[in-house]
Amino acid sequence: MSVALDLRLKRANKVYHEGEVLAGVVVITSKEAVQHQGISLTMEGLVNLQLSSKSVGVFEAFYNSVKPIQLISSNIEVAKPGKVPGGKTEIPFEFPLQAKGNKMLYETYHGVFVNIQYTLRCDMRRPLLAKDLSKTCEFMLHCQPQKSKVQPTPVDFTITPETLQNVKERTSLPKFVIRGHLDATNCVITQPLTGELVVESSEVAIKSIELQLVRVETCGCAEGYARDATEIQNIQIAEGDVCHGLPIPIYMVFPRLFTCPTLETTNFKVEFEVNVVIVLHDDHLITENFPLKLCRV
Repeated sequence: MSVALDLRLKRANKVYHEGEVLAGVVVITSKEAVQHQGISLTMEGLVNLQLSSKSVGVFEAFYNSVKPIQLISSNIEVAKPGKVPGGKTEIPFEFPLQAKGNKMLYETYHGVFVNIQYTLRCDMRRPLLAKDLSKTCEFMLHCQPQKSKVQPTPVDFTITPETLQNVKERTSLPKFVIRGHLDATNCVITQPLTGELVVESSEVAIKSIELQLVRVETCGCAEGYARDATEIQNIQIAEGDVCHGLPIPIYMVFPRLFTCPTLETTNFKVEFEVNVVIVLHDDHLITENFPLKLCRV
């Protein structure tokens, strides 16, 4: 006798905001009547912090500050012990999305060392020999949009051998001049990052020009913190030795889930940066870094 347990949310896109109601149905499908010992629903929002391998063992105090932080948690009984008739049974449910105490509900974010996740789990306990059934689904939480308008802060840049840092021998570097601009570094998360880049001159042929989006995650406490930068995505905007003097558009869409509005709390920070990377034919890498501030409007 097969029994299927499913969770369906009323919103197809599964995106909610704080203060809204999470509504849906528990769907039980079986050919014949099913005996059970109670059906319950658990909703939970957690921030999971992980230490990177380089910072493990560095600070003893870290281990207390990296415990999962519970933002929201509630449990309801959907059905008391009894029988569910054969066929398809739908049981509706509703959860208010309110944070615990004075906590805030942060936006859903899947990172490497910081993970903010909201899940809904349904458990159906069954008598002796039958296996308990469980079904979990994730829903997304978006933070409330900010009221004020975002002022775009355009940035012009010029990259030459003289402007580079972390260079051992400047004399051995080929000559090049690359100019460009980003339309804004205060970015709205739902809109693309745009700008343009012009290679004015280069002694060595260019192999590739790339845009690299980087997440900078900081976990820690008063004793110290670990800051780790990891790549989210890398988009090639030019291939081969591009024409000199030709404007190359910069265009990058921020991926869902892997980015969130820039977040700063007592135990962790999530920030974003973009790197303009120019690879020369002799495999020299030239990187220009721009910190970004993401927000939702």
